[in-house]
Amino acid sequence: MSLDATTWAWRVTLKEKQGGARIPLKRLVLLSLADRAGEDHTCYPSMQRLEKDTGLERKTVLKIIAELQEDNLIADTGERKGATRRVKVYKLKGVKGRETVPETELLQDKNLSETVPTAEQYQKRNHSVNGTLNSANNGTLNSAVNGTQNLPKNLPLESKNKKDWICLKTLREEIVLADPDVDVECILTATWGDREKRAFENYNAGKDLCDSLMNFHFADWLLNAYRSKYSKPVGAPSGSPAAKIPQELTIKQIVLFAQKLAHHVEFAGKFSDPGDTYDKLVSKIAMKLGNPVQAKKWEPYLRQVGYEGVLLGEAS
Repeated sequence: MSLDATTWAWRVTLKEKQGGARIPLKRLVLLSLADRAGEDHTCYPSMQRLEKDTGLERKTVLKIIAELQEDNLIADTGERKGATRRVKVYKLKGVKGRETVPETELLQDKNLSETVPTAEQYQKRNHSVNGTLNSANNGTLNSAVNGTQNLPKNLPLESKNKKDWICLKTLREEIVLADPDVDVECILTATWGDREKRAFENYNAGKDLCDSLMNFHFADWLLNAYRSKYSKPVGAPSGSPAAKIPQELTIKQIVLFAQKLAHHVEFAGKFSDPGDTYDKLVSKIAMKLGNPVQAKKWEPYLRQVGYEGVLLGEAS
């Protein structure tokens, strides 16, 4: 599994052409491919695996893969894997990340005198200008050549908080990617930001999430809080219908709430068909949630599984 590939699959812009597959379904297939990708960003899941991951029929998966190739998001490398050598190997195009092998230089091609200090150079580095050692630093020199040993106490705010998982630059980028029309600075400088951060940390306590994923999910958390609780017209009382701005579900929300609704006993019993697997039911729900009119009809169920916003449109 490649974290860079999965992040790319979430963020990349997908196109929907007339007569083609819906964007939520294309993203499901692309996420399944990214989940199987290695460090070289190639993958070769079998068709049975893609059907099981997405809950889609084989012909639908094949159609979506062809569209992803047309959109220049994946490419057939021509290589084949598997026991029968018939499983195609696809390259995810456009993935950029840290999972690359660093370039190295052969040691014998370097002049060692440039990298290895002589005894005289070493002595100069460990003595001050007046020939004495800095006892406050346990015998180390308080000068620029000793790097971080000479950092001042009045470090910038980012350096002081480097042990914190939050990164304002990353968080700002995630919010813009999720909703380009929102006022990012209004959210990041809001007085309720610290309160929501504490709530988010309590919610994720005990979960083994890296800093990148924490920022990724916190961006959605802030947007949801902003839309559902804090963005209201002047004079509108808190909790009133006017205090919430109607929104459409984002791609991430569609995938999330499709999974939650599939676990909802009443909803699943009412809208599933005999013989439906869980994955197939999730795919069917996700496809319908992509339609704002249908999503509005299911708003009562969405609220039962955690949705706090107001959807666009009027339920019939």
